[in-house]
Amino acid sequence: MDSTVAEAQEAAGESGMTVDIAGILEAIPHRYPFLLIDRVVELVPNRSAVGIKNVSVNESFFQGHFPGHPVMPGVLIIESMAQTAAVLVVKTLGPDAAGRVVYFMSVEGAKFRRPIQPGDQVRIHVVKQRNRGNVWKFHAIARVEGVPVAEATYSAMIMDRVAER
Repeated sequence: MDSTVAEAQEAAGESGMTVDIAGILEAIPHRYPFLLIDRVVELVPNRSAVGIKNVSVNESFFQGHFPGHPVMPGVLIIESMAQTAAVLVVKTLGPDAAGRVVYFMSVEGAKFRRPIQPGDQVRIHVVKQRNRGNVWKFHAIARVEGVPVAEATYSAMIMDRVAER
């Protein structure tokens, strides 16, 4: 990873802004049960963001993953990283993001270091590595109590919403 969120903010001399759940719902189209972030803190436009996911035993995925041993699925951890990055993109672009949505393109080097379980608060640290046109690349580390639990590098493209069929 090129830098951590804290290093990016320190270099920018900024403490960042926060985005509450209402702002997240305005920025991205995800809704329950697929909205996987509760808040974005320390967002520095065009640089970095930290998303928060409060993991509850009531999450729908725990019914089947795994009964008697609830573990947040790795693909949903990656999705929470992508949602945090999507909020960063939308807040960076401002009004230019209206009517557009951020789509995954690739995921590289995903690593899962320990399970995320009910009661954990996951802090998703996302740093923009670069963007060219509509394509953005990020590196993210998910942490619980400061300990890395997952990380990945991924890219996404912001596009006009696909018309409903």
